[in-house]
Amino acid sequence: MHVFFKDRLTNEEVDVEAILAKIESKIPQHLYSEIEMIIVGWFEEFEERSINAFYDSGTIYVSNIQDDNADMYDDIVHELAHALEEVYGYSIYADEKVKDEFLRKRKHLHDILWNHGFKAPLAFFTEVEFDQEFDDFLYKTVGYDKLSALLQGVFLSAYAATSLREYFATGFTEYYLDPNHGFFKKVSPSLYAKIYQLQNPDELDNY
Repeated sequence: MHVFFKDRLTNEEVDVEAILAKIESKIPQHLYSEIEMIIVGWFEEFEERSINAFYDSGTIYVSNIQDDNADMYDDIVHELAHALEEVYGYSIYADEKVKDEFLRKRKHLHDILWNHGFKAPLAFFTEVEFDQEFDDFLYKTVGYDKLSALLQGVFLSAYAATSLREYFATGFTEYYLDPNHGFFKKVSPSLYAKIYQLQNPDELDNY
């Protein structure tokens, strides 16, 4: 993976070479072979979408404002997951096991929030694609701090509840962040099994 610095890192202690070495040592090569370049800098999409990294057409764009190596590693691995959806989308989603697990959790989320006074139509919770209105409901009405407390043991994180794609990407990131997969396997067994399957290129089907 080639790295281009559009803007200087604001934290000079962040070691991009060490981060890339960690990625290459932990993640199988076939899972990042589609990434042609990582561009570090500040982009208007970050402000518009309240994000600090995104993937587009073989390139990961990541913010030059990072707390530490772990922060940047998390951002890059998360976007690697979205890149994988383009290549191995059939293997990830075709049997609908991950989708079914996600929707069961969404229904549980609806019930939890309803019982805590956050009432929203069930139709909100059955849409697997990103929906800005639903995201605003979670982020602004409920609040991610409150949501995180309510969702312990249901989703790996509050952000995982926002869409099916983020459910997958959050799980993929968790797989490579925490070497102890016990909690992951317990909370999201179908997602864990799918990410485990991705480790073996012989079991994967491309589009």
